[in-house]
Amino acid sequence: MYEIEIKGVKVLYKQWETDGILYLPKKGGKVPVVVFSHGYNGFKMDFDDTAKYLAERGIASFCYTFCGGSTRDTSGMPTTDMTIFSEVENLETVLACVKELPQIDAGNIFTFGGSQGGLVTALTCDERSEEIRGMMLLFPAFCIPENWTERYADKADIPEELEFWGMKLGHDFFESIHGYDVFSKVGKYENNVLIMHGDKDPIVAMGYSERMVESYKKVRLEVFEGEGHGFSPEGNRVMTEMVYEFVKNNVA
Repeated sequence: MYEIEIKGVKVLYKQWETDGILYLPKKGGKVPVVVFSHGYNGFKMDFDDTAKYLAERGIASFCYTFCGGSTRDTSGMPTTDMTIFSEVENLETVLACVKELPQIDAGNIFTFGGSQGGLVTALTCDERSEEIRGMMLLFPAFCIPENWTERYADKADIPEELEFWGMKLGHDFFESIHGYDVFSKVGKYENNVLIMHGDKDPIVAMGYSERMVESYKKVRLEVFEGEGHGFSPEGNRVMTEMVYEFVKNNVA
């Protein structure tokens, strides 16, 4: 077990600063890192327990808040400007920054995305097999484009703004994913993929993760019995241990 150091890190995305936290094990030399991407209206602290667990075992973590992706975001980017693809760009800037951090082993960068952050992570990493050592997805919301296209089948019905689950979305969020076929866009990522999904998830049906198993060359789906969209404390404990084992077994 290692002592850990927690640092605030700012990453510039366009004119906004991504608010992030770097969790570092206090040990010599460069260390592997997991970049955590939160879900819809999430926050940089959502995976705090998992990040600390990893750092205590010699693996760094970078947890951040998407610009415009949360009502708790401090960047100043309006949530009505956020889209799935702005979050992809945001994650790309985060990865570029993390790669250059002096404490990080750039050959052992892993990604983890939860829910909407899982969709964003999959899209971002699709052609990054040489840069990303392994990818982990927690109940990834591949359903988002399909759900909103069904709701607004006619683009003319897309609102300028919509309050949804406590956060205001703008027109571009819906229009940019209208008719977007996620499964035709992913699957090129060639390294190991771990998908974790609860069989009682009322938000993202298990079928989406099952379809993803067919998309990737090296993929494992772990089904969490009785868990929904957001795991219980015991589910999170098991998930955290799986993340650690996945990273440990895939470090170059």
